[in-house]
Amino acid sequence: MTMLGNCFLICTVILSPQLHTAMYYFLCNLSFIDLFYSSNCIPNMLYDVISEQSRISVIGCLTQMYCGLILGGTEYVLLAVMAYDRYIAICFPLHYTVIMSWRTCKYLTVIMWAGNIILNTVPPIIKPYVFCGGNKVNHFACEIFILLELVCGDISFYKLTTFIGSLFVLFLPFVFIMVSYICIIISIIKIKSQDGRSRAFSTCASHLTVVLMLYGTLVFIIYGTCMTTYMGQEKDDSSSVKYVSIIYVIIAPLLNPFIYSLRNNEVKRAFWKMLTRYSVPHSL
Repeated sequence: MTMLGNCFLICTVILSPQLHTAMYYFLCNLSFIDLFYSSNCIPNMLYDVISEQSRISVIGCLTQMYCGLILGGTEYVLLAVMAYDRYIAICFPLHYTVIMSWRTCKYLTVIMWAGNIILNTVPPIIKPYVFCGGNKVNHFACEIFILLELVCGDISFYKLTTFIGSLFVLFLPFVFIMVSYICIIISIIKIKSQDGRSRAFSTCASHLTVVLMLYGTLVFIIYGTCMTTYMGQEKDDSSSVKYVSIIYVIIAPLLNPFIYSLRNNEVKRAFWKMLTRYSVPHSL
């Protein structure tokens, strides 16, 4: 269902010229990230469910962790870019096509991907991981806050680089999203007609839903990790964190394309038009 929903949205945007705008370009990027983010660990997780012994190699585990960090970090930055896109569309509608030009979209895309790749690959190159804390991962996926428990010696370097990376890909995007929505709300309040206010808000509702879902989950995970690491709470008591991870690993990539498509009349019209064009014989 995740692959079907995201592939549907990507194909609809690509094959529909009326959707070739900055908003749908970034939406297509979001579906691309969700498609590969869920594919990064779900197939291995499903195999572990039916196999007698759940195993993954060290290289496979590290690859899964780095891919998850890069894709996840890029998604949070992308949400901030999408908030900026909505801010320009609502607050500066007459200048939208000039500000959000294709050149700007391409530059933002390169910065998003290149920045996250550098942030997540340079620290382990400087100081590679050395494991000696056991060979069992108490999670259905290889995530950094779980693997750090297995690293030998002083892990302050990894905590510092993780914290710095989190500032750039989690905290700063969240602040940017909040500032953008404050400006959007102020602009919506100034709209005199009720119909105009409802239409302006409806363009942001889907994005805001995804932001609340992802950041709400993130807050719970950070709280659980801090309780385990700094407050002396038993690890077994905080194991519920891995079940909360299901929301952003499985549920969010599954729901995102449906949230954006079912609430968007343009996407629905483009889909039915595309379906008619490619399914009905030309002779008819």
